[in-house]
Amino acid sequence: MSQATIDLWNQALDKIRRELPEQAYETWFLATRAVDLSDDTLAIEVPNPFVRDWIASHYTELIQQALFSSAGRPVRLEYRIAPIGAEPETLVAADPAPAAPEIDVREAVGSRALNPRYTFDQFVIGPANRFSHAAALAVAESPAKVYNPLFIYGRVGLGKTHLMQAIGHHLQQRFPKSKSIYISSEQFTNLMITALQNRSMGQFRDRFRSADVLMIDDVHFLSGKEATQEAFFHTFNALYDAHRQIVISSDRPPKEIRGLEERLVSRFEWGLVTDVQPPDLETRIAILRKKAAAQGQSVPDTVTGFIAERVTSNIRELEGALNRVIAYAVLINNEISLAMAQEILRDMVAESQRLVTIDRIQQVVADHFSVSVKDLKGKRRDRAISVPRQIAMAISRRLTESSLPAIGEAFGGRDHATVLYACQKLETARKKQEPAGKALEKLLLDLSGGC
Repeated sequence: MSQATIDLWNQALDKIRRELPEQAYETWFLATRAVDLSDDTLAIEVPNPFVRDWIASHYTELIQQALFSSAGRPVRLEYRIAPIGAEPETLVAADPAPAAPEIDVREAVGSRALNPRYTFDQFVIGPANRFSHAAALAVAESPAKVYNPLFIYGRVGLGKTHLMQAIGHHLQQRFPKSKSIYISSEQFTNLMITALQNRSMGQFRDRFRSADVLMIDDVHFLSGKEATQEAFFHTFNALYDAHRQIVISSDRPPKEIRGLEERLVSRFEWGLVTDVQPPDLETRIAILRKKAAAQGQSVPDTVTGFIAERVTSNIRELEGALNRVIAYAVLINNEISLAMAQEILRDMVAESQRLVTIDRIQQVVADHFSVSVKDLKGKRRDRAISVPRQIAMAISRRLTESSLPAIGEAFGGRDHATVLYACQKLETARKKQEPAGKALEKLLLDLSGGC
């Protein structure tokens, strides 16, 4: 497959994304990829026949318009079904398109940038996000009074953007005359570049520094961008000195963002740094029930349980799986059943079953600490072995659906109380950011970050 092929589909996807609700795009187009272009026919790969049929029946005209706009000529579309468990192909991205001649900051930021679904009422609280939710609500209730700045980090799709935008919605209701700005760091960078090109940096600075609350998403995007970091540094200082609220999100804590200036890292840690972890099984089920109710759909508990047990990596994939099942039921005008869900989501199920096992966890943890798997399963109780063993147990409980007794059995026949104690001890270490807790977080990311 040529670079031109992937470029054409990526350009078309950009246009399609602008025309669809975020959830619709992520459900139907996020897992597609171009595989061939010949004789004015573009072949794209989709996860399964259901996705193919849904896209073909609902989005053919939109896709053809996007392809015509991108290619400058009519392009036919051909669908191919991806093999179950196939790995996505990695390609070098094309250079970004030139920035538009002029961007009005007012059109890119503020209330119209907020997703109406991302409110505190719609946020499902569980053990993995309870503290971050409480911190976000406290900031929304009393901006610049507590936790300034508020820095929220966590893997993709765990609710960071939801919490940030919920702050924005709450502020609009509670302080309607205040000026809140929500923007991604990529948008911030593009706006600054445009301002430099148009010699309008004064307007750019005034727009952001006049905000009562600035929420900047995915700040790790600023990594290595010295000029943008310089501009954001001065914006941060101006807002902080004026007692304005700053909320920041990233996929990792400040100190782990490579290419970020130390002075920014220091400022990000002035307030509160809090993380969002993957939801546990009970929270995943609660999320699915809430999403189904919001769509007016009755989904059996067997189906929500099935999805929650198989889709564990993030909330976006969880919602996407539910949307697939609901959409198919609507399409064929039939009630949702477990058999239907198993058929529609078989590619997801195969992938989730392939990803993480206790054996793999033991090997990864053993390699990380330079010990043997035999030691993890053995009777040695010195700290050099007991800490890695406890970490491996805690990860096994988090990333697999194995019961406590089953996990204990896999670690040399230990009982469930030993496993539970290890999990509780590591959770305390994680919250206190102790070395064992940091090692747990790193290994969790290593084992599940690619999900």
